Amino acid sequence: MDYIALTTGFLIILGGLWALLSHKNLIRIIIGFSLFDTGTHVVIVAFSYIRNRTAPILDQTIAIDGAATRITDPVPQALVLTAIVIGLGVTALMLAFAMKMHKDKGTLDVGAFSDQKN
Repeated sequence: MDYIALTTGFLIILGGLWALLSHKNLIRIIIGFSLFDTGTHVVIVAFSYIRNRTAPILDQTIAIDGAATRITDPVPQALVLTAIVIGLGVTALMLAFAMKMHKDKGTLDVGAFSDQKN
């Protein structure tokens, strides 16, 4: 039961990699990148899960002796929240580049942009 989130995260990563590598449309590639990014977030949170632990919230639980052994580490959650914001910014930037490339060439097919290779 504990491995459902981990398995789901890896399946989302595989779906994102498949979309990144198999499609020629820029929008589908960007969606694949977003899927890959989301899958890594799920995997990080799943790895940081420890059974029978409580959330790291300052309340009456912390006041009890030995409470430090009953709380989870908040660092992976904070890293995932930061990565979500960064991923959103990168996705917005990729979409802006895709819009600019569509404006210049009139298509989103990656093969149409071979003249930009040097």
